[in-house]
Amino acid sequence: MAHWFDIHPQNPQARLLAQAAVHLRQGAVIAYPTDSCYALGCHLDDKAAAERLRKIRKFDKDHQFTLVCRDLSEIATYARVDNWQFRLLRQFTPGPYTFVLAATKELPRRVAHEKRKTIGIRVPDNAVTQALLATLGEPLISCTLQFPGESLPVSDPYEYEDRLEREVDVVLTAGNCGLDPTTVIDLSEGSVRILRQGKGPVHGMLSE
Repeated sequence: MAHWFDIHPQNPQARLLAQAAVHLRQGAVIAYPTDSCYALGCHLDDKAAAERLRKIRKFDKDHQFTLVCRDLSEIATYARVDNWQFRLLRQFTPGPYTFVLAATKELPRRVAHEKRKTIGIRVPDNAVTQALLATLGEPLISCTLQFPGESLPVSDPYEYEDRLEREVDVVLTAGNCGLDPTTVIDLSEGSVRILRQGKGPVHGMLSE
């Protein structure tokens, strides 16, 4: 059975997040809130947990995971960021965006896109996510919490309680997060390309 932790959305309880971090280091797959619907996540260095994410979402081997980071300094470890890309990231993070960037050698090869050698990078503007990342001390491999066959992401875990009990190890609940996924922007080829329009507005981005 999954461990359920009800987290205060503005003042996350440090004790509960510490327990979640222990589970993550031990190989757990978690469901957690972000600033754009709920997400699935696991420890960056846990290959088996990442494969469980693929299985839950029924992803093929070419699917690109997202690396959820605390801040821009953490991004630079795992993705190559030029000056113009950094300016854009600084303007639009934290927020409901996923930026596709060229991966560095620090990123495990199994996490990067197999053909393009890219990675989706995300810095959420969410108190629970930020506190969890700070407690863990490193990024999460992540993807949207949306079950195969469902047309929308999960906005309230309790609506999918039975399914989550079977699929994940830890659920962090912090109220309804909405149904809009992130806006996905590809910066890996020297220009700004909108791959998916989601919750994050793109006004002012295409002029970069």
